[in-house]
Amino acid sequence: MSLFGFLKKQDVAIDLGTTNVLVYVKDQGIVLNEPSVIAMETGSKKIVALGLEARNMLGRTPGNITAVRPLREGAIADYDATANMIQYFVKKVIGKSSFQKPRIMMCIPSGVTDVERRAVLEATTEAGGGKVYLIEEPLAAALGAGIDIQEPRGNMIIDIGGGTTDIAVLSLGGIVKSESIRVGGDRFDDSIVRYVKKEHNLLIGEQTAEKLKIQIGTAKHNGRSDSFEIRGRDLVSGLPRVIRMTSGDVYQAISESIGLIVGAVKLVLETTPPELSADIIDRGIVITGGGALLHKIDQVISEETGIPVVIAEDPLACVALGSGKALDSLDILQEGIMQLQRRRR
Repeated sequence: MSLFGFLKKQDVAIDLGTTNVLVYVKDQGIVLNEPSVIAMETGSKKIVALGLEARNMLGRTPGNITAVRPLREGAIADYDATANMIQYFVKKVIGKSSFQKPRIMMCIPSGVTDVERRAVLEATTEAGGGKVYLIEEPLAAALGAGIDIQEPRGNMIIDIGGGTTDIAVLSLGGIVKSESIRVGGDRFDDSIVRYVKKEHNLLIGEQTAEKLKIQIGTAKHNGRSDSFEIRGRDLVSGLPRVIRMTSGDVYQAISESIGLIVGAVKLVLETTPPELSADIIDRGIVITGGGALLHKIDQVISEETGIPVVIAEDPLACVALGSGKALDSLDILQEGIMQLQRRRR
């Protein structure tokens, strides 16, 4: 059987991200990509909307409806809402009347606790999964980026997601050194909200902050000179107000978070065995995840480490694609997957 053979029809791989949920099915690719948001009635907890429809409700719901992100910083913050969300997305992909429960490969950040790991497992099983496997995000990201992790050579991957950034050095099919910090796209957005509030006395929502980050954000000082008009509520008058933000403003807002990511990368490099360090210098560092799209993040990490840095092709999809490949390659990746199985019991 080849490394990437055929998945069973009912097998799915899920990138359960803090910001988005991606579902991969063999021969179909990524069949679902929706925000990790659920809207419920406040009292009864009855589900009103999920995914994109629920995301559009954030900050706009009436008093009897609450729209929430059930995952925060890579961990389950609302267990019931997470289980309902997984069940909804799985049924949407494989249908409600499936004869066989699907095998599901779920991604987890490399730094999650045993309690958090068990919560993901139980929520997925409760949502209708048959046999559930867990894979650490750096391993999945590397597979999805096309890295041959079975080689006896060092590869370094940085996966900057919505809730966490996972950094790992891989060799011979496993993780040699890793670090996971609870800094990612959501932290960038929160920092922008706080900056606008402090510097301009203006309250904005997370969707506005995300637009700022995407449109004019940069990881590098003086990296770009764009501007963007935003609207919010004046904290003094209480009235709507319009201001114009610059790329420099956004950099000031997120620079501390960028520094934390760079620091974590250096920490992993400092503890990597010398032979693998030499491989990384030759091969460079690969960045995946939505954070890889932040303007000049690759350049900043390269300048700080002295190592070439490349952004993976389709960085947003790498973890989901790699999870599918891992599910199809359990015979080869058995040891790494089984280690996770034992650790979560």
